Amino acid sequence: MTAARKPDAPRRDARSSGAGKANRRGASRLAAVQALYQMDVAGTDLLATIAEFEQHRLGSEIEGDRLIDADVGFFRDLLGGVVRLQRRIDTEVDQSLEGGWPLRRLDMTLRAILRAGVYELIERRDVPARVIISEYVDIARAFFDEGDEPGLVNALLDRLARRIRQAEFSPDAAR
Repeated sequence: MTAARKPDAPRRDARSSGAGKANRRGASRLAAVQALYQMDVAGTDLLATIAEFEQHRLGSEIEGDRLIDADVGFFRDLLGGVVRLQRRIDTEVDQSLEGGWPLRRLDMTLRAILRAGVYELIERRDVPARVIISEYVDIARAFFDEGDEPGLVNALLDRLARRIRQAEFSPDAAR
């Protein structure tokens, strides 16, 4: 696996003015991955991390351009949900990784991406599984220039989605 960019500096910016609901959720997902990484590295707690991101990182000015304003409620749900369900999420990921490779041995950025994606698959039934997979593959591409990480995110989330949300992948669902 390749080295990840620091989660506070993805390769591609999510800059825009007048962002729609989908873009605001995308900004929330990116911020949640960054926050989960920070919590993992620094050991900060949930409430302190949410407060810091809401005060300093969600929609803050950078070099004169405004970042897409994140959907704060969605950001809070992602972060709080991952923390609340982390044991279940980690078990799901561990069981889905091939070759007995445990989640704890993955790059911290990759872990944060997978945890957020699996949380959405489990709890956010209002978001189609294919959208969740696509969003987190894009986030993986933002942090990993080269390498297999986006493919791993795609394969693992797809495998879990087909188990967790079987109905969305049934032949009847395509109609």
